[in-house]
Amino acid sequence: PGPVRAASRALSAVLVRRGGLVGGRWVETAAAFPVQDPASGEELGRVSDCGAAEARAAVRAAHEAGAAWGRLPAKERSARLRRWYELMMENKEELARIITAENGKPLKEAHGEILYSASFLEWFAEEARRIYGDVIPASAKDRRVLVLKQPVGVAAIITPWNFPSAMITRKVGAALAAGCTVVVKPAEDTPLSALALGELANQAGIPAGVYNVVPCSRQQTAAVGEVLCTDPLVSKISFTGSTATGKILLKHAAGTVKRVSMELGGHAPFIVFDSANVDRAVAGALASKYRNSGQTCVCTNRFLVQKGVHDEFVEKFAKAIEEELHVGNGFDAKTTQGPLINEKAVEKVEKHIKDAVSQGASVVTGGKRHSLGKNFFEPTLLSNVTTKMLCTQEETFGPLAPVIRFETEAEAVAIANAANVGLAGYFYSQDPAQIWRVAEQLEVGMVGVNEGIISSVECPFGGVKESGLGREGSKYGIDEYLEIKYVCLGGL
Repeated sequence: PGPVRAASRALSAVLVRRGGLVGGRWVETAAAFPVQDPASGEELGRVSDCGAAEARAAVRAAHEAGAAWGRLPAKERSARLRRWYELMMENKEELARIITAENGKPLKEAHGEILYSASFLEWFAEEARRIYGDVIPASAKDRRVLVLKQPVGVAAIITPWNFPSAMITRKVGAALAAGCTVVVKPAEDTPLSALALGELANQAGIPAGVYNVVPCSRQQTAAVGEVLCTDPLVSKISFTGSTATGKILLKHAAGTVKRVSMELGGHAPFIVFDSANVDRAVAGALASKYRNSGQTCVCTNRFLVQKGVHDEFVEKFAKAIEEELHVGNGFDAKTTQGPLINEKAVEKVEKHIKDAVSQGASVVTGGKRHSLGKNFFEPTLLSNVTTKMLCTQEETFGPLAPVIRFETEAEAVAIANAANVGLAGYFYSQDPAQIWRVAEQLEVGMVGVNEGIISSVECPFGGVKESGLGREGSKYGIDEYLEIKYVCLGGL
């Protein structure tokens, strides 16, 4: 394809691909779907609209490549992944620009995502050589007992639009390091990042069929998803997205009892206790809530502030929002808040604000669409919020910060835990005893104590309750793609 324009800036003609990637070959389909810049509505290009047939072909290609890839020495798999990482770093500027073009996030944030994304390839390149088994003392003299770890097989990787590069490498890095092959189904809003990674995988010498990509439109998503979840050649599903969609995929996967790991919806609480350093809490709140315009699964959705510091926190938080956040096109250097992914996302933010205000909440700052365009929304802060309001009962996934006043620690913990999901939670306190109590009592998979940004390649990422199954990243992430085999040697 020729160069594609986004916000009057050309994207790389080499990295912007328009076909699916199946068995090492770029596949064009009869139909194509548009990829749009959410900031301007401009069409970035049209991408092959893969369907069930292409998904099945990708699964077969992954299956056929699996035996050779799984038998490859771990050192060699490690070297290929390392080279892929190096190519990402060499092309980090172009990869970041693709993210900003199709996702809308500020270019500085896109740069951060590429570094984060590449770090998973680097990390799992190293972990590939540390897949250790065991020798277990046997109960009989003439036996020896071994435990081997082997790749599960073909893994279906289904990823969201909010981190279109990092959500792929966090899964694929672990899968390939373990010896698995993959079929990636990227979000229909952001397929260009997945395809750019495919181009670099080919350049890195990842063998044909090991990394496959089947982009598709919203209309084809159900059919492609069903193939990936029901095809008997697929052994594992890894999904990041909504809890509702995760439940559908789980039902599909049950038919062939596939291994499943899922990172689903969040509803993160952010608690500020009277003992907190309020200035640090405000800085953490700004980072946690408004990164990617509030469109992250671990961003704060409910602020709980103790009565002794409530007014001070709200005043300083509002001032920080007004002074430090700048709405604009992601390619503009001063922008900290890009557009939401589409108008439907904007409508949800409006719905939550309207519901809260109708029940007595006050708009401290923001509260309406931004004049820049239909997908832009003002960073918003609400006070006088109660737990009966919609914004505290479901995930907003937008730049809305509702603040609830509370009196006691027990009350705050009860409100925080009164959700059927539990991905991340944050709290600010300078009381050591309180820190231990609350960290242990919060029903979430990840806790930030006096920190608003907690994601890191070295740390296990995942949730409890209806926020998902399994963990990604860290030394634990590779276990999601390994089977444990017990071998008993007798007659010795």
